[in-house]
Amino acid sequence: MLFQSSLDLVLRACSEYRLAAADPRLALPTVRLAIISEGVNTWPLYVAQEKQLFPQEGVIVSVTLTRSSVKQLDALKSGEFDIGFQQCDHVVRGVEAGCDLFMFMALAHAPELSLVVAPGIRSFDDLRGRAIAVDGARSGYALLLRKLLTAKGLGDGDYVFREIGGSRERHDALKNAGAAASLLNPPFDRSLFAAGFGSLGTTADYFPTYTGSIAATRRDWAGRNEVALISFIRGMNAAFAWLKEPQHKTEAIDILRTRLDADAAIATDAFEQFVQRPRPEIREEGLRQVIEVVWEAEGLARPKGDPEKYVDLTYFERASRQR
Repeated sequence: MLFQSSLDLVLRACSEYRLAAADPRLALPTVRLAIISEGVNTWPLYVAQEKQLFPQEGVIVSVTLTRSSVKQLDALKSGEFDIGFQQCDHVVRGVEAGCDLFMFMALAHAPELSLVVAPGIRSFDDLRGRAIAVDGARSGYALLLRKLLTAKGLGDGDYVFREIGGSRERHDALKNAGAAASLLNPPFDRSLFAAGFGSLGTTADYFPTYTGSIAATRRDWAGRNEVALISFIRGMNAAFAWLKEPQHKTEAIDILRTRLDADAAIATDAFEQFVQRPRPEIREEGLRQVIEVVWEAEGLARPKGDPEKYVDLTYFERASRQR
């Protein structure tokens, strides 16, 4: 019996070795990535998946679309996911609650979400008594939106935040008259504009230095999986670089249209805007604005944390110089 058990182990090991030899990807570490919603900001991820850039850099990436910033943050903190594409305020709030999250890479520039409004709404005052679709009422861009509405003379009791979900879900809520307004990223905002919806401006108009979306993980996981994390960053770096190459324009647009079911003209416009801008960065000025928004929203009395408390760019720096 002992001999048979030993033989079984040997045979299993040989089988696993043959499988790994036949497909080297089976021997690579796997990173569990969570994303809240889809859009132009996740274009580099789509490219990395389509062009197999992650395996080329030594890692397999399993992607889950969570459709909820609140649930995703909880899952990231608990270890259900290894990396999350988040908004900065999620990380700041998580760290202040005692978890060991940190931002390690920027994904997008200062947000350029449109405040899309239903036909007939012409001003902020027209939003009184109306439902506004958000992901989570106290997370993500809902914090910015609340700050903006306050500046425009609307109190918390003048409107209702409806927690709908990601960009696609909020788009559908507006389209089906389930809400009167929402912050939406391309191409979802463009789709509604084409259908007759209006805009009260963009987040870039009102908060030009605010930090865009970022990639975050836990410090304990990063310490134990340094090679996998650096490989993940290098895969994303390769995707950003691939998108910048003019000869890839047609294929890049096809990738985006396939993933988002986007109109050709909208996808083409998105590509031109993407390639004209430099790679996004996490900047101190923008992060301090995020910290201020979180402190105001949560009513925190203790001193504000410094940006270094929530960010560690050393992994990104190492990945960017290791070629």
